[in-house]
Amino acid sequence: MTMGRLGPDASEPVSAAAVSDAEIVKRVRAGDYQAFEILMRRHNQRIYRAARAVLRGESDIEDVMQQAYIKAFTHFQQFEERSQFSTWLTRIAINEAFGRTRKMRFSESMAAMPSDEEGRGEFMETIASPQPDPERQAYARELHRLLERAIDALPETYRTVFILRAVEGLSTSETAEGLGVGEEAVKTRLHRARAMVRRHVTARIGGAATGAFQFHAPRCDRVVAAVLARISPC
Repeated sequence: MTMGRLGPDASEPVSAAAVSDAEIVKRVRAGDYQAFEILMRRHNQRIYRAARAVLRGESDIEDVMQQAYIKAFTHFQQFEERSQFSTWLTRIAINEAFGRTRKMRFSESMAAMPSDEEGRGEFMETIASPQPDPERQAYARELHRLLERAIDALPETYRTVFILRAVEGLSTSETAEGLGVGEEAVKTRLHRARAMVRRHVTARIGGAATGAFQFHAPRCDRVVAAVLARISPC
């Protein structure tokens, strides 16, 4: 398959950008496994954030992403197209992440290791005033770090909903389907999560949320290459 040159975001080929997920799914089902790369690059940011909503270790997150893609690829025939492909893929990633969490907790309990997470909830109480234009970019990065720490401090029930809704921008119905809960539960958890975070980052959270937990090109390339190596025919 000819991939074409990369688009402005350096993640998806220009020639593939206008092709719908449904059309690419048909190509993959027909045996064009290379078309799966388009789907991975298109949804890597969302799948990263979905896994990041549950896990904190970056190596664990990349492993979960790879497993989610491989599971989706090997179970394509089970995708019934009653929902969007991205929603189906997100659900797989979330399930993989929760599975990894359960294994980690079991290993920790077996080893009887004390928790080292007690200090993770500490973060700044105030945010500095806006910086001059030359320093604005550095200020934004610091704000993102502050926001990420605030989100990490949320209980898992609220953290998963907050990242999927406020950070990744999934709809209430998509989040509910991905987590396997009702839409009212999603709304309630999001409201409470916002209140928890707002106490520490105030109104600045609205502009910073969409820039948090970025999955940059080198990591995208690494995950894509690892998955393609495992699904490519010998």
